[in-house]
Amino acid sequence: MRDILVVGAGNIGDMIAALLLPTGDYRVTIADRAEAALDRMTPQEGLSKLVLDATDPVALAAALKDKFAVISAAPYHITAHIARAAYAAGIHYLDPTEDVASTKIVKELSATARAALIPQCGLAPGFIAIVGKHLADTFSELDTLRLRVGALPRFPTNSLTYNLTWSTEGVINEYCEPCEAIVEGRHMLVPALENMDHFSLDGVNFEAFNTSGGLGTLGETLDGKVRNLSYQTIRYPGHRDIMKTLIQDLRLGQNRALFKQVLENAVPVTEQDVVVIFVTATGKRAGKLMQESYANRIYPRTIGGKTWAAIQVTTASAICAVLDMLADGALPQKGFVRQEQIPLDAFLANRFGKAYAA
Repeated sequence: MRDILVVGAGNIGDMIAALLLPTGDYRVTIADRAEAALDRMTPQEGLSKLVLDATDPVALAAALKDKFAVISAAPYHITAHIARAAYAAGIHYLDPTEDVASTKIVKELSATARAALIPQCGLAPGFIAIVGKHLADTFSELDTLRLRVGALPRFPTNSLTYNLTWSTEGVINEYCEPCEAIVEGRHMLVPALENMDHFSLDGVNFEAFNTSGGLGTLGETLDGKVRNLSYQTIRYPGHRDIMKTLIQDLRLGQNRALFKQVLENAVPVTEQDVVVIFVTATGKRAGKLMQESYANRIYPRTIGGKTWAAIQVTTASAICAVLDMLADGALPQKGFVRQEQIPLDAFLANRFGKAYAA
């Protein structure tokens, strides 16, 4: 039995507990500074709750005592506090963050870590890098790899063609921060909201554009091995242009607290969502120019008598799959672990990774 601390009693923390506890292989403590958030969690047998301010190093260190691992399901700006505490305690650390600065701190800590530090193990970054590396490895010469992911409302009714499906702060962060890419063989930063693309899947039209963080460490891994590599967020047509107006022309990107307030006041949350994953790789096999794609749609699932949104399913299942593989000894037990180190077949064969079965 492994003892796990999950910091953050939001949608992702709630579902992590719902996935891990029924297995009988894990004991889960959910910690949050807001007692009201803990009270809202889905009742589950064996679940422990803890009121905790994760920015308090003494309290956090006490909460980590005798734990196998800690999972950060907290806002991205709390991530570094939890990673440093896990490092000091010598226990495994996992998070789903897209925040590049936080991941840089985790990577620096990993150089002398006594346990595995595994950031970015959600949907994007996370599963998308596993798929991307899998496709890349099927080519003798890789030319272009394009990763696209979107958590979308199934029934949009506003001009943004969008509903909030996950962290508002996370959405703003990825829309405003610079984006890693490889362009004509050069590893560089490119602006968010640019490199617009349009495509269709099963008769539905989408747009995709640069956003920050989804590439994870795949850019470093494939540097010098691919001519063009990019990560883009998928939305319905017209969304990007409105967001550009808000962020750039009205300068809400310079006042993120106000931007968050505007979005949460006007854009409703929905649990009726769909996660769209579309990866395209082009390169040479036996001297012939070839293209291969991975496309998948994931919808809400009913687990434990409760219906969970698709973004919850994909994010929580990915973290739990990585944790499971770590507990089984299938992943390195020490230092920095990249998502692209995980074989796609092994991930999909995992009892939690099966949520991604196409």
